[in-house]
Amino acid sequence: MAAASSSSSVSSSTTKLRSPFSTPNLLLSVLNFTLLLLAAASIPPVILLRTPPTSMGMAFLAVSGITVLSSLVGFYSQLNHLCFVTHLSLLLASLSAQVLSVLALFSKEESSLELLRPARNDPREAKLLVRLECGVMVAMAVVQAAVLVLGCAVHHCWVREYAGLEAERDATARKRSSRRRRMARVVQEEESAAELEEVKVVELDEKLQQGKYGKWTKTDFDG
Repeated sequence: MAAASSSSSVSSSTTKLRSPFSTPNLLLSVLNFTLLLLAAASIPPVILLRTPPTSMGMAFLAVSGITVLSSLVGFYSQLNHLCFVTHLSLLLASLSAQVLSVLALFSKEESSLELLRPARNDPREAKLLVRLECGVMVAMAVVQAAVLVLGCAVHHCWVREYAGLEAERDATARKRSSRRRRMARVVQEEESAAELEEVKVVELDEKLQQGKYGKWTKTDFDG
């Protein structure tokens, strides 16, 4: 009965731990979805500046693609608690690329405009698109950093609770093994006592038979 209640508590704890509807997982899902929207929003400014994009424009599109991939892997990692190392690697790679993109767009706007070679005649419109891309990259970097911190915290809590569940399972298994050993010892002692009792009964029967035989022998001799 105790084992059943223990196993049910372990399973309920595991179910609660893996539930995607817990508060940290919901917050992480919202951040991943926001990151996905920001990554999608960072693509149109590059396309509007020049089609097809220059090499620097392709670099910005690659940053958006890595961000989209890290967001999708984050959703998958939340559902089954796998691919954490892959997700972490993508998070670090995309965050580094976003920071470098922000530095390039914010600190060297004119150089970025020259490298992007906008096809538009109005330089103000081109600057507006570059600044829009820079703002989206800043927002992506902030959200990506939040996803990185929260994802590591959730994974750490999950690993710690899973280790606690494993320790609880081990303790339950040790208790069951100890209980089985005690039961086996009791059964062995009962069997030994039964064998000893049987030996005593046999010895008593032999003594009775010997007493009867000696009495019959003495009577025949007297006769």
